[in-house]
Parts: sequence; structure tokens; C-alpha cells
Amino acid sequence: MTGRPADLEPAPAQARTAPPRCADAARIAGDSMVATAPPADHWLLLEHTGPWGRRAIVDSGLDLDAAAGLARWTETHRARVGLIRRPGSARRPGRPRRWYLVDARPGREAVRRGRFTAERELLDVLADPGAGTPSTEPIFLVCAHGRHDTCCAIRGRPVAATLAGRFHEQTWECTHVGGDRFAANLVLLPHGLFYGQVAPSLAVDLVERYARREVLPELLRGRSSLPAPAQAAQHFARLETRDTSVDGLPVRSIRRLDAQTWTVLLDGGNGCAAEPVTVVVRSRIVAAGRPLTCTDTEPGRYRTFDLVDVTIGTAEPPATPS
Repeated sequence: MTGRPADLEPAPAQARTAPPRCADAARIAGDSMVATAPPADHWLLLEHTGPWGRRAIVDSGLDLDAAAGLARWTETHRARVGLIRRPGSARRPGRPRRWYLVDARPGREAVRRGRFTAERELLDVLADPGAGTPSTEPIFLVCAHGRHDTCCAIRGRPVAATLAGRFHEQTWECTHVGGDRFAANLVLLPHGLFYGQVAPSLAVDLVERYARREVLPELLRGRSSLPAPAQAAQHFARLETRDTSVDGLPVRSIRRLDAQTWTVLLDGGNGCAAEPVTVVVRSRIVAAGRPLTCTDTEPGRYRTFDLVDVTIGTAEPPATPS
């Protein structure tokens, strides 16, 4: 019996290549991180070593009444609640846990801290402006919420471990902060500065810049206490003026010109001799053509901002900030 000619042999099965994870896909596509910091004027961080469910507050075994109260607080105070743990920490039931209450609004940045044993105590913390004790220590949050998105765990945990090696008391792994595709995500409090695509080799540099009151615009997603158009305006103004100070280019006014366009007036900073800076930005919706997170199954869409104009030294008439 003769064998089959080689050219008639069935081709070997092709190995299936898994699609890239969302953070890899975002890098390949060049997704802009500008003005992607989720809104938050206030933050409540509570130590909870695990387990973390996909929906952190409702799926992580918290007291149900406390969870409901925390959810109401986020809605009425433009706030975020995050679960935190030390990198590599093991669960130690029964011991008092730490909480941090952060005001991230420009000019009002502050941190208060305390300890709790029962989660319902946190409702009293939120009701008492003087709860806990003031703290001058910054807080470094690294999203490592693997049950929300795999990229956050894969990319976030090495960043958190690196930072903890240098800044143990200030560094925490945290639950979802938004922008899974930009993992690893780093949040610097009390200013609410969001960084994305942070590698372990860059994490310490970003924190040291923060200590010097500087930012790195290339990786800065924005500031949580500013609306997205203002985040975009600050980004483009920083590139124009080279003012990279944390408190530089504060927002004086925001005026909406149409559904997609805003004029943002910024007070001047170091790079433009304290002259005001007027920035016009326009938003657009981008069809990504791919799922935006590792758990999505359908192609997503996202908003991005383009620079229309930037002018140094021409002050717009004051407008009511939005």
C-alpha cells in the first residue's frame, strides 16, 4: 500500500493564538490616557485583606447595612470607596483595620485616618467631619483587583510590591479604580492624580516626583477632582507651557461651547510667567473595534479629547465652573 503524497497530507492544526489582554491591546492601539481619571472629590479607603469580589463593596463580604450606607455616600459626595490591603498581606481576622478619609479637591487636599473593627463604624466616620486624626502622609494606591480584571492583578501587583519596598507605610493594593486597559494604574492621594501604564521601573520615579510636587504628563491620566474637559485642558497646557508642577495651571473657569467643545481658562504657572492660559478642547467618541476590558465580550467605545487651540496671556471672561 503506497503512502499519500506529501502534498496531500492534512496540514497540522494551527495553534490558536489567544487575543491580547486588554492592557496589551490598548498599548498596541495607542489608546490615549488623557482625561480618563474617574470623578472623585472624596475617597474612603478601608482595609480589607480579602477576599475581594468583582464588585468590591457588595461582593466582598462587608456588612450589608454598611455597604448600603457607603454606596449612598458615594452618590451624594462625588466620592469613591476602595478596599485596600498591604502588598502580599495575609488575612488576619479580628484585628482593628485602618481607614483613610481623603479630600482631593484642589486647595483642600487633606487626609484623616483611624481604625475600625466593625464596618458599621465607618458610617459614623462619614458623619463626623472631625473623625480620626489628620495625616500628612501621602497614600499610594495600586489597583490589583484581579477579580475585576486580570490585567490589574498581573500588572498591578509587581508595581505595588516595588513601591512597598521603598514606601511601605504609604503603599496599598486597592480595588478597581477605573481604566482596566491602562493597567498598571497608580493613584496618588490626596491630590487624586491617576497614572496609567505604570511599569515597576517607573513607579518609584513617579512617587519621588510627587514628593517634589511634580507630575509626569506622559503617563498622567488626570486628576479625579476635575471634570474631564479640565483634565484635558491641563494636559495640553502642560505640554505648551512645560509647567509640570502638581498645583500648577489651576482651573479658573470652564465654559461649554457646544455638545463636544469646551473653553477652559487656567491660571498661569511656572512655564508661562503666571499668565493665564486659555485652552479649547473637543471630545469625540472612538469605536475601539475590540473589547475594552478582559471581561468584555463585545467591541467597546470610549471618549477622547483633541486640542483645538491654546493661548497664553489672553483671559476669557469669567464663567461659572461646571
